[in-house]
Amino acid sequence: MYSRYIKRFLDIVICIVALPFFVILYIIFGLLIKIEDGGPVIYKSERIGRDYKPFMMYKFRSMSVNAPNLLNLDGSTYNAKNDPRQTKVGRFIRVTSIDETAQILNVLKGDMSIIGPRASLYSALKNYKEDEMDKMKVRPGITGFTQAYYRNYLSVREKRLKDAWYANNVSFWLDVNIFFKTILTVLKRDNIYTNDSIDHLKKEHESVKV
Repeated sequence: MYSRYIKRFLDIVICIVALPFFVILYIIFGLLIKIEDGGPVIYKSERIGRDYKPFMMYKFRSMSVNAPNLLNLDGSTYNAKNDPRQTKVGRFIRVTSIDETAQILNVLKGDMSIIGPRASLYSALKNYKEDEMDKMKVRPGITGFTQAYYRNYLSVREKRLKDAWYANNVSFWLDVNIFFKTILTVLKRDNIYTNDSIDHLKKEHESVKV
């Protein structure tokens, strides 16, 4: 009952209440993003939705226009404090997770939930293992079990397995715990970055070549 009906109802109500707050953020950070480099305010990326359906996920843009897509060897997105691709405004909205608030629009559209598995790149679907596929039973979330408790600390494989576990164990109280844990994690700024520096990515690839 909860995962089928109540969860979606709560998503819509909470997002409608939060919409004025999002509009304020859009005005403030949209203006700052435009002033810094004149590029688009919103970044769009094709992600895997519920039942494997592709959708375009929204974020406030934190990278420079036409920034290259850097990946770690495990297929995860490169993410470091001193990443030269980040704009000045982008660095701030990344650290505070403000960039994720644009996904309120995805929740209202029905692509996402407030709480759910992390939305993976659609191009990564071919790399999923069988025991990771249950992750797509539910809508991906703005935040979720792995984001709240581990953020970027785990490997891609570990994140997918924990997301699959969440999809098979959705409950009201689990979502409540994830919601409040997310607030603590954002405030404490735990495990924000996957990589320590731009050199980390280079060293990974050099070690493989050797």
